[in-house]
Amino acid sequence: MKEFIYEIFADYRVQIIFLHVISAVIWVGGMVAMRFAAHNSFAEIESPLHRLERVSHALKRLFWIVTPFVVILIITAVIMAVGLGFREAAVDANHNVIDENAFFLYNLIHAKEAIWMIMAGNLALMMFLRSKAEKLLIKGDATGAKAKLGLIGKYMVPLNIILGIVAIYIGVFLRSSY
Repeated sequence: MKEFIYEIFADYRVQIIFLHVISAVIWVGGMVAMRFAAHNSFAEIESPLHRLERVSHALKRLFWIVTPFVVILIITAVIMAVGLGFREAAVDANHNVIDENAFFLYNLIHAKEAIWMIMAGNLALMMFLRSKAEKLLIKGDATGAKAKLGLIGKYMVPLNIILGIVAIYIGVFLRSSY
C-alpha cells in the first residue's frame, strides 16, 4: 500500500496538494463566512422562529457543501503524509530517530492530522445537533432548537475556525520546511 501511495503522490503531486489546500480553504472559509457574515444577517430577522429556521437551513447547506471537501482533505492528508517521506527521513526501520529536525516535522504532520480529525468529529457533531434542532423546530420547540443551534454558532463553529487556521499555518510551515 505504501508503494502505491508513493507512486500516486509522485505522479499527481501538484493535483493532490491543490485538492488539499482548496479543501481546507472551502471548509474553513465556509465556516468564517457563516459565522461572521451570515450570522449577522440572521440576527436581523425579526421573527425568532423564522430566524432559527433560516439558521438551520443555512447550516444544513453549509454542511452538505463542505462534507465532500472534508473527505478530500483527509484523503489527501494521508497521501501527502506518506508520499512526502517524512517518516523515512525521521526514523529508521527499528524506529530509532535518525534526524531530530525530520522527527519534529514528522510529529508536526501527526499534530496537523489530529487537528483535522478533531475538526471532522466536531463537524459530525454539529451535523447531528443541527438535525436535532430541525426536528425540534418541526415539533414547535423553538427553545430546544435555539439551544442546539446556539452551541453550534457560539462554540463549535468558532472552535473549528481556530483549529482550521492553526492547521493551515502548520501546513504552510511544513511546506516551507521541505
